[in-house]
Amino acid sequence: MADRGADRSLEHSFPATPEELQGSRDCLRENLQAWGEDDRIVQDVVLAVDEACQNVIRHAYAGDPDGRIQLRVERRDGEIEVWLRDWAESSDPRCLERGRDLDDVRPGGLGTHFIRELMDVAEFVEPPDGRGNLLRMLKRT
Repeated sequence: MADRGADRSLEHSFPATPEELQGSRDCLRENLQAWGEDDRIVQDVVLAVDEACQNVIRHAYAGDPDGRIQLRVERRDGEIEVWLRDWAESSDPRCLERGRDLDDVRPGGLGTHFIRELMDVAEFVEPPDGRGNLLRMLKRT
C-alpha cells in the first residue's frame, strides 16, 4: 500500500475541450488511488476538478478549442491541494461565493455549489503572470 503521508505531485496539461475530460479524470483518479487515498476522497476530488474544468471550458473559454488547462495536484501533510490554471479572460472571483439558489430547480448551474461542498477550500488566487485564472482547491484527508 502507498504511504499516505508521503509528499506526491501530479502535473497534467490538456486542451480545454469536453473530449479531454474523461482522460483527465482517469489520470487524476489513478494518481490519487496510487497515493493510497480512500475512495471517498478520490471521488470528491475528481468530481470537484471535473466541475471546475467544465466551467473553464463552458464559461472561461466559451468552447474555444484552442484553450488549455493546467492541473497541478500536490499531496502532503494530510491534505490534497489542487491548482487549476487557464489563460482565458479573468473571471470574477466572487463566482465561487454565489451559486444559483438550490430551490431554483433546473438543469445545470450547480458546479460551484458542488465544488464548495466537496472541497474544504476553493478560491481564486492571482496567477503569477497576472493572466487568466488560477483556482486553488484544498481537500483535507
